Amino acid sequence: MDKNPPAKAPNTGHGAVLVASGVFLSRIAGLIRDRVFAHYFGNSDAADAFKAAFRIPNFLQNLFGEGTLSASFIPVYAKLVAEGNQEEAGRVAGAVIAILSLIVSCLVLLGILFTPYLIAVIAPGFTGAKRVLTIQLVRILFPGAGILVLSAWCLGILNSHRRFFLSYVAPVFWNAVMIAALLITGPGRDQYSLAAILAWASVAGSALQLLVQWPMAWRLARHLHIAVNTSLSGVRTVIRNFIPVFFSRGVVQISGYIDELIASLLPTGAFAALSYAQTLYLLPVSLFGMSVSAAELPAMSSALGSPAEVGANLRQRLNRGLQRIVFFIIPSIVAFLFLGDVIIAAIYKTGAFGHQEVIYVWSILAGATVGLLAQTSGRLYASAFYALRDTRTPLRFALIRVFLTAMGGYIFALHLPGWLGISTRWGVAGLTISSGFASWVELVLLWRALNRRIGRTGMAIRKMMRLLLAALLAAALGYGLKIQLSGWHPIFLAVAVLGSFGGGYFALCGLGRVPEVMAVVEIVRRRLK
Repeated sequence: MDKNPPAKAPNTGHGAVLVASGVFLSRIAGLIRDRVFAHYFGNSDAADAFKAAFRIPNFLQNLFGEGTLSASFIPVYAKLVAEGNQEEAGRVAGAVIAILSLIVSCLVLLGILFTPYLIAVIAPGFTGAKRVLTIQLVRILFPGAGILVLSAWCLGILNSHRRFFLSYVAPVFWNAVMIAALLITGPGRDQYSLAAILAWASVAGSALQLLVQWPMAWRLARHLHIAVNTSLSGVRTVIRNFIPVFFSRGVVQISGYIDELIASLLPTGAFAALSYAQTLYLLPVSLFGMSVSAAELPAMSSALGSPAEVGANLRQRLNRGLQRIVFFIIPSIVAFLFLGDVIIAAIYKTGAFGHQEVIYVWSILAGATVGLLAQTSGRLYASAFYALRDTRTPLRFALIRVFLTAMGGYIFALHLPGWLGISTRWGVAGLTISSGFASWVELVLLWRALNRRIGRTGMAIRKMMRLLLAALLAAALGYGLKIQLSGWHPIFLAVAVLGSFGGGYFALCGLGRVPEVMAVVEIVRRRLK
């Protein structure tokens, strides 16, 4: 027991709600974009080419963008703000964006010049016109990825000042531009030329996403002086923290690209189907994993006091955050497993995307549920390490995860279907399964390492089992409705089935007096008085 119990940690639930609200709106916009995309492209060669091209410059965004900047920049900047050192915070912020702009500009130019070589590494299975289109699209998309990296700097400023909503809702504007481009130019146009138009729309949307955040970020970052300056101690700390996070994010991205490389070797449609499934299973990761982690990181980083006091503060925040994550992720897993076809049909079943495509994507989505809880919880544990200014420990464990993902993906995707006597196209589901197992190994390593530093953390298994039981009972209700209403339009069927599932889960958790539900009930009671 701590000799000096920590003061009650400020509640970051409101910040998590703002992040989740912004993420929800942006993800809904993304799902609408994907639905329109599926209508015009289905699982065609052009769809594979665009999805592959979209991911290659996105590598730059993921390496230098939100996750890396959040881990390296926010802890330093937020602490300066918490200490009242606004002038130093402004100088650090200005130096970071100046250095970032210089590096990203060079990398965008190199990416455009060396695109053919990148395609050979990332998608070696693409040949002929499909490969030519992919090269063209990558060269168009690279500048947009660079703009989104700068947008991530704005997110770091806004999050540090607890202005969570704008930075996470900004991608709605990016999606809106792409949706408009598809709806206006799509009818009657061939898929290859439409893919090029959509790529240019993505670049325009990236610029709009940056512009909507910049004015508020500029106002919040007082004394902002944009200049390359590595003499500031805060800047040196950011750079020192940035390098391990950069490699940590890099190896995770490499893991994703290994999956896509393997998918490119599978029959036509595998690459696009993997992308459709990723859009769905990343929704709860973003809504519940990212929202809690993003809200907690600035608060964890601002904790002051002795090492024991800081550790106690982190334990309190971490356990509270895990409880919120588990409450939402367990029903997400159950819904994907038992009602995934309803979800996929409601979003994608249109035009060139038919029933067989629904079942195909459902198999991939079901495989992704293996690691969904580990992936979301792992984000929060990594944030705790970043708040402790330790970026090297998550890097070591990320390397292990990548190795396991690569080995598992190779076996599960390319060999397991043959051993089972099924078509190789189903091997893409093995990619998500192997990634899930690797995520659990990483989470266990993070959990053990953090517990050694700050004391025992985690959520009671008994509480998790209660949530799982509630989710399974609610899913049984939803599954029964799915059978009874099978003739309904996919969208109306999804509203009925998922509405009953969500309502049933919430009601059962209320009967069990789960804290997250009781908090909502209390808020409603207060407003009704």
